Amino acid sequence: MSDYTNDTAYHRPVMLAQCLAALDLKPNGRYVDVTFGGGGHSARILETLTTGHLYSFDQDADAEVEAEKLRRPQFTFVKANFRDLVSELQSINALPVDGLLADLGVSSHQFDTPERGFSTRFDGPLDMRMDPDGPLTAADILNDYKEADLHRIFGMYGEVTNARTLAQTVAAARRGRRLETIAELKQAIQPCTPRGKENKYLAQVFQALRIEVNQEMQALQEMLLQTADVLRPGGRLVVLSYHSLEDRLVKNFIGKGKFFGNVEKDFFGNESKPFEAVNRKPEEAHPDEVALNSRARSAKLRVAIRNE
Repeated sequence: MSDYTNDTAYHRPVMLAQCLAALDLKPNGRYVDVTFGGGGHSARILETLTTGHLYSFDQDADAEVEAEKLRRPQFTFVKANFRDLVSELQSINALPVDGLLADLGVSSHQFDTPERGFSTRFDGPLDMRMDPDGPLTAADILNDYKEADLHRIFGMYGEVTNARTLAQTVAAARRGRRLETIAELKQAIQPCTPRGKENKYLAQVFQALRIEVNQEMQALQEMLLQTADVLRPGGRLVVLSYHSLEDRLVKNFIGKGKFFGNVEKDFFGNESKPFEAVNRKPEEAHPDEVALNSRARSAKLRVAIRNE
């Protein structure tokens, strides 16, 4: 079976072979998969380990059920948001680790479950919570946010070109009744949805809502800042992102040790940053994989080594 088709009905992992190679796995190593999802990457990491250990994070109860299938002495599932990386690993005496993998995409299972509200392909509730017990849903945002805040998140997180008009349209539509379903949202914004580009436009709108619901940009920054305290010197940081907002944060963090501004330097002019990039440009999925899994089309893989 090729690495492009190594999957389950639950989830098809993206760039599996490249991620495993980037981690430079050792049988006795200690690794963290901060985005367990359907367990595709975790399962393959575990195949390599003998006396080593894998710690996998996810806040989704469905992922926790999937993790039961991988139960063994070398595996620990941590039901938590990866923004709590250090505290969770400290609590189980799991520091430091040799490699950390973050696959920032939504799992195939989440996209394919209509009641989760992640996909534009189905009707369902406007939910989009990675953690089903989380306090904020997409419906809450659409119905309760001020028009100016809707304009901001559609423009910033969805990179929607007519974000102001879209925000005005949503604000007008919700005056009569609350928007509760995907079908209601599609109908409400139909007047400002570009003809012939409906799928791309809706994907941008959904991306903006999902990022806001789950505080994805804030959580990613918090997690990345903790990786320097988690990885041993020489350890590998492997991050798979799916849109430019994520990739820019990862690129800046690896290159500068911070998300904005210039890299800091010491008294002698030496750069002070925790990581060194392995690949200057991000690695992308092979065309054969993209043909089998459309989610791989936008994937970008960045790899870095923890400095001594």
